[in-house]
Amino acid sequence: MTITEVRGRIVRPGAVIPGTVRVDGPTILDVEAATDVPDDIVVPGFVDLHCHGGGGHTFTTGDVGSARRAAEFHLGHGTTTLLASLVSSPYELMRAATVAYGPLVADGTVAGIHFEGPYLSGARCGAQNPAYLRDPSLEELTDLVKLGDGAVRMVTIAPELPGALEAIAYLAGAGVVAAVGHTDATYEQTLAGVAAGATVGTHVFNGMPPAHHRRPGPVVALLGARTVVCELVADGFHLHQGMLSFAAHATGPDRAALITDAMDAAGMPDGRYELGGQEVVVADRVARLTRDGSIAGSTLTMDAALRQAVAAGIPLADACAMAATTPARALGLADQLGALEAGLRADLVVLSADLRVKRVMRAGAWVN
Repeated sequence: MTITEVRGRIVRPGAVIPGTVRVDGPTILDVEAATDVPDDIVVPGFVDLHCHGGGGHTFTTGDVGSARRAAEFHLGHGTTTLLASLVSSPYELMRAATVAYGPLVADGTVAGIHFEGPYLSGARCGAQNPAYLRDPSLEELTDLVKLGDGAVRMVTIAPELPGALEAIAYLAGAGVVAAVGHTDATYEQTLAGVAAGATVGTHVFNGMPPAHHRRPGPVVALLGARTVVCELVADGFHLHQGMLSFAAHATGPDRAALITDAMDAAGMPDGRYELGGQEVVVADRVARLTRDGSIAGSTLTMDAALRQAVAAGIPLADACAMAATTPARALGLADQLGALEAGLRADLVVLSADLRVKRVMRAGAWVN
């Protein structure tokens, strides 16, 4: 038996302790307290619920080679588990991507497919292509879920649309995470979506009306719903630091998930890119549609999101829960990964004292 030991300040649920993570094959054997450890910070591998691409590669076209390289890019930044997120697309592309990405799910390159659309609000479509938006279709969803045979893991739906509640209930019953997002719903319509089975709020605050004291809308409904995990894009552009801190405080770390919402421009120079058939310009790390200036995904990586959360005053242990433990639970994977605990998959990231990635381990193997 060959044991790998990783020493440093170990971030465990609710605490940071000097210690050693001992790894046996692909599994964490145990975590022990220790003295005289290096300044390295050892955190669980990041789990990104919402990622469209990175490193010049995209998940949105259904191209397997591009998807594999996008996943590799984010793995280098500590993301050991992610969903391949598509944007609103023709049904034929959704179907083709489901088939194409099945082997990537099977070999663990991605944890599943996330369809962000096309069942979204035209009034709150943001950078989604309005040409592809449509009402939820049980026929389409049933076909995709059956075709994917477990590959389809999450679908974002606006709950106010005709047929949305039935679609959410179907997804929840089929073991697929139903998320509420890109919605113009009222507070009551949002809670109806939650009651139907939605358990995730897609990039809360973004793609939805702002909260108002007489019209609380989806923001307040999602932040207050005890069964909902709220995605937060911690890049300093989607959310003001004060709002990030407020949201994390309102939900607690067990109901907030840091996401990247990254597009292929993550890790790339400023310039012109494409998302869902629309031109995007990236300037000073911010991606915007050329047609109307809407924010179009991000250029974020999960390690940068963690730094942003800590800079907003969120304690490191809480920020790591938001980057790994909580999203793993949202996907139903908490018994496999998302924390540095004995028996879980040995996914971990070694960070410097300033939270920069030094090394990444996935399933007990160093990847860089």
